[in-house]
Amino acid sequence: MKSRFDKRLIVYYLILVFIGFMSVLSTSYKQGHFSFQTSYGYQMIWIATSIILAIVICVFNNRFFWHAAPWLYTFFTIMLVVVVLFGTERSGAKSWLGIGNFGIQPAEFAKYATCLFLARRLSDMHCDLSKKKSLIPILVIIGIPIGLILLQNDTGSALPLLFLVFALFREGLTPWILIIAVCAVVLFVLLVYLPQWIVFAMVVLLFAWMMFRLRKRKKYHLGLIIVFLIVTTYIFTVDLVYNQVLKPHQKQRIELLFGKINDTKGIGYNVNQAKIAIGSGGFFGKGFGNGTQTKLNFVPEQVTDFIFCTIGEEGGFVGTTFVIIIFVLLIGRIIRIAEKSQNAFVRSYGYCIASIFFAHVAINIGMTIGLMPVIGIPLPFISYGGSSLWAFTLMLFTFIMESRNDNWD
Repeated sequence: MKSRFDKRLIVYYLILVFIGFMSVLSTSYKQGHFSFQTSYGYQMIWIATSIILAIVICVFNNRFFWHAAPWLYTFFTIMLVVVVLFGTERSGAKSWLGIGNFGIQPAEFAKYATCLFLARRLSDMHCDLSKKKSLIPILVIIGIPIGLILLQNDTGSALPLLFLVFALFREGLTPWILIIAVCAVVLFVLLVYLPQWIVFAMVVLLFAWMMFRLRKRKKYHLGLIIVFLIVTTYIFTVDLVYNQVLKPHQKQRIELLFGKINDTKGIGYNVNQAKIAIGSGGFFGKGFGNGTQTKLNFVPEQVTDFIFCTIGEEGGFVGTTFVIIIFVLLIGRIIRIAEKSQNAFVRSYGYCIASIFFAHVAINIGMTIGLMPVIGIPLPFISYGGSSLWAFTLMLFTFIMESRNDNWD
């Protein structure tokens, strides 16, 4: 089979990187004054080095990353431990390693290494993920980086790794896991809105009704009792964590999301300004460099977590829709190539990075328009920063390289 790179993925990558650079440029460029000591100057360097990195990746042999997967996973796991012990704190998260003005965020690269190692394990095992013996090692692979990143107080970087569950479904994970997760989320939302005793009473009535309906099938009674005890423990644990573990600003962000509080000058300032910026763009936008909300720094973190505001204000509905369509095409293309691949490693890795990309896009855009709580999470290829751009470039071009030829076994 002839070896070839997928041109569409490369085109989508270049489009998104270009949009990202123009968005960073529009917010920080001053007429007649160009400097590399600015956000757009640094972003030019990140983009140039990312393109070099992409070219270098494509030079490697197809099996290189399959062999390197466990070593990369081990290395970046050690890096996460180093960050926990000696990392630099920024914006409340101890997630950076740096010297002077140069810093790197190992958590971004840990996502890449986790995708690689997870794909290798899934392709090596050829196992049934519905069995505990097969599932537990996979959950450990995902759980270790999540735990270490949470120790850095960086929930935003840890959350996308949970979306790897979608890749596991493709490899045979039982749908019951998803059903349990949905039920857990519903219970959590109820506990945010309602007093604990009311939610508990609702659960008691539900299980009493189920016991009555199954009164003649006694073989199910023990299982129902066990599930009831688990749900009850979950209810009281959520209440304990919500009131005793979460920090005040974290609770406020959750309550703001669900409409329990309305604080546009305090904890809700970021989201409120983001909505104003996107809404003011109208249908066609204000044009490049004409975004008053973003240009005048009304929107915090406007070149990183809230860069979608710049696209919304200057590009309007047309601009934001175009960006979302490119992301949909990118993720859809990855899944299509992965599904058609004859190689289990390529298929698993494709679904893993598609899950990570989807998580970042959905959460970042969702928090910008007020559908998700505000957490630090970049928009792939668009947000300012070297760590995220390098990591996403590694993810994508490793897939492009690995999928160019399925004839390696």
